[in-house]
Amino acid sequence: QVQLVESGGGLVQPGGSLRLSCAASGSIFSINAMGWYRQAPGKERELVASITSGGSTNYADSVKGRFTIFRDYAKNTVYLHMSSLKPEDTAVYYCNSDILAYGSSGYEGYWGQGTQVTVSS
Repeated sequence: QVQLVESGGGLVQPGGSLRLSCAASGSIFSINAMGWYRQAPGKERELVASITSGGSTNYADSVKGRFTIFRDYAKNTVYLHMSSLKPEDTAVYYCNSDILAYGSSGYEGYWGQGTQVTVSS
């Protein structure tokens, strides 16, 4: 059994900052990429940022220069530091990870439960 547990969402004013965390736990043999997605009301889920096992990062154009993704490999945790937040960043943020669990034949994608981020004055 593998779980991804997110934390750190909340209400923040425009221009403010938040840090999201996502910890993977359970029968984990290896983790490949980890990333953050978001889904605003009435919109499709979109990739925000991702980081590979080697540390290479990728960002959506809309968050480049404002968001930073990083990992603590020892803790199987990925973080998303968000700054200069805008109302259009309001969404439910989901953690995603490619994980090879003990007893599995290959890597599978796992999702967290989501955490709400609201940017409003």
